Amino acid sequence: MLDMIVNCNSMEWQDAGEAYPRGTQIKVLRDDEGGRTVILKVPKGFKIEGHTHIKTEQHFILKGQYEMNGQVYSQGTYQLIHPQMTHGPFTSQTGAEILITWC
Repeated sequence: MLDMIVNCNSMEWQDAGEAYPRGTQIKVLRDDEGGRTVILKVPKGFKIEGHTHIKTEQHFILKGQYEMNGQVYSQGTYQLIHPQMTHGPFTSQTGAEILITWC
């Protein structure tokens, strides 16, 4: 049984808000007590400092690439980031679209 179906192609990009650099856009696919799932669209020249979360964070790069700790991650890369683990800073020279889940 499916609890939720979302066609992200029919959703409009929204401003990601003050927590992200100017030009960052977001599509929120899920946001409830069980977690949050978004597609984050980061612009060329994106940079955000290192930080932690209280939940597990997962990244899957759909388009483009970003760099973290001197390593470049590109389309098709998956990352699992454990709670309270500092990750970043993140930069992107090309821009990227990233599926991010917090659970």
